[in-house]
Amino acid sequence: MFEKLEEIDEVVKKCTKCNLCKNRTQTVFGTGNQNAEVMFIGEGPGADEDREGEPFVGKAGKLMNQAFLGIGIKREDVYIGNIVKCRPPGNRTPFKEEANACLDYLRNQVMIIKPKIVVLMGNTALKNILGEEYGITASRGKWIEKKGIKYMPTFHPAALLRDDSKKIDFWKDLKLVKEKMLKI
Repeated sequence: MFEKLEEIDEVVKKCTKCNLCKNRTQTVFGTGNQNAEVMFIGEGPGADEDREGEPFVGKAGKLMNQAFLGIGIKREDVYIGNIVKCRPPGNRTPFKEEANACLDYLRNQVMIIKPKIVVLMGNTALKNILGEEYGITASRGKWIEKKGIKYMPTFHPAALLRDDSKKIDFWKDLKLVKEKMLKI
């Protein structure tokens, strides 16, 4: 059991539990307010994140930042992490065994941060956190509560770059998150 995020990060930096470690430039642990009431969880680092060591700094991250600005969410007030801490080759979806290798790190991050709201961005985050029975299209925009945490599934910002029509739903979902933030 870890007491500080920095302790987990040090273990992650040396992790060799799965093959993703073989091609990483560096691990991408997480960033933001360690006492955040809201945590955003994505899939895994892309090329920009692997290079910079911070989640959501590429095109999808810039889009997310624009949405945050429009809704009135400050990036420095939330915590942002991913299911896997190393970049999958070609930005492919992490394999189940790769996600499983990292999930204990993420669980420990959540236990230390103690968010009241967790925004699950994309199918990979949704299925790995809440279960295989969930799908992003059917679940997005609906609050799901488990073990005292309110979960909001939404599209991954990278999906918005591929399909403009998803931006409206992403925006609506973030507005619901902002409304809930104001109530806690």
